[in-house]
Amino acid sequence: MQLKPNAFRLHETARGVETMSRFALAVLALASGVYTYLGVRDLLDGSATFVFFAAIIYSAAVSVAIYAFWTFMLRFVPLVVSGAQRAAMFVTMLVGCGMIIAMSSWLNAAALAGSAALEQHMAVTLQGYAEDLDNAHSRALASQSLLPDVERAAARFSTLAQDERESGALTGTTGSGSVVQLLTQMSTQMNQLAGTISGSREEVAGLFTQGSDRLATMRELVSTPGAIGPRSDAFQAEAVQLTALIAALQQTDVAASVKRAASDLSAGFIAPVADGSVGDLANRQTQVMETVRVSVDAQSAALTAAADEILATPAVEQRRFVPLSSAEAVIRYWGDFIPSWAGAISIDLLPVVLVLTLMIVNDAMRREAETLQEAETITAAEMLRAMALYKRMEAEGGAEAAAALAPHIAEIDTPQPAEGSPPQEKPAAEDGTVTPIDAAQRKRGDGPRPA
Repeated sequence: MQLKPNAFRLHETARGVETMSRFALAVLALASGVYTYLGVRDLLDGSATFVFFAAIIYSAAVSVAIYAFWTFMLRFVPLVVSGAQRAAMFVTMLVGCGMIIAMSSWLNAAALAGSAALEQHMAVTLQGYAEDLDNAHSRALASQSLLPDVERAAARFSTLAQDERESGALTGTTGSGSVVQLLTQMSTQMNQLAGTISGSREEVAGLFTQGSDRLATMRELVSTPGAIGPRSDAFQAEAVQLTALIAALQQTDVAASVKRAASDLSAGFIAPVADGSVGDLANRQTQVMETVRVSVDAQSAALTAAADEILATPAVEQRRFVPLSSAEAVIRYWGDFIPSWAGAISIDLLPVVLVLTLMIVNDAMRREAETLQEAETITAAEMLRAMALYKRMEAEGGAEAAAALAPHIAEIDTPQPAEGSPPQEKPAAEDGTVTPIDAAQRKRGDGPRPA
């Protein structure tokens, strides 16, 4: 095959970069092996010696596999010309790339972004715990919102009892009778309910303060630089304590207690017997106590409805912090670490560019090469005959050239006659033959004619 100048330069350049290609492939395989070692080390359990040798063996196997695979691709893909065969090679290369990603690239990404992914996991979990604490606190505070209604009801019953005692505002007769006794009883029950609600306020505030302190400690563990392992362990311990505080905060919810107390106000209403002995005082007391009963029922229904609304709010589910390995964290939060994934995959798949480059260069050399079809099919015998014919052509060509130059050489060697003298005739050869010089002279008409 005879190469054109451009094809020859491509060929020489491809040969010149072959050593560099091998070196680059070896460096990439070694780098992938190192990061694979760092990634797989966190996935293995056992003694330090076992983990070390197991990770070394796995990373060495990955490096050898990557180097061997891409060496095969660099050697064979540029040489395949057929479309079907080249498509089969591309499918093979695609399968190999998928296997390399499966056994190496995700571990490389874990080595590159494992610590950051674990911090991301802790930050996401921390945000969930903060939301749970706020929801539990809000629900506890919602129960506190019932306190003003209960206090107003207690104050109203107390005021009515005092007015009835001092001025007979309800029955028209002053003194402490059955009505005053009933109103005082309702006021006392309402005050007890208000005391229950108020008593939980301090407990709610204390639990929320402790939870906030735990959250602050967890934030410091997320943002503080240092080894991720100890920080993750401390974060898990704080998460357990915070979960307990959130559960305790939910137990301080007095909505259910308020509902039961409100129901008891109506269901457990016991009116005293009218004790009026003057005129129709007993009838008036009975009418007032019935009015108080209706008022108590209305107050009970209002408190029950308010408590049901609070209880309808979904309870905060307990959250559990699940520790992850660096590889699991990178896979779970892969969308936040796309640059790290790109770098990890590029280390393993960069030789694809080299393979495609060599394929294009070889195609260019094949297109620009001048191919002699006859020379590709000639036999050895035909080659020997062609060489013999070439030698004969060279010999005959030399003899004809000598014959053509002989007359000019003779003219240079023969002396010319003086002016006016007849031309001298050259005798013929003694044997009667004609020399080449005589033949040339006769052809020009200068020599003697034969007899």
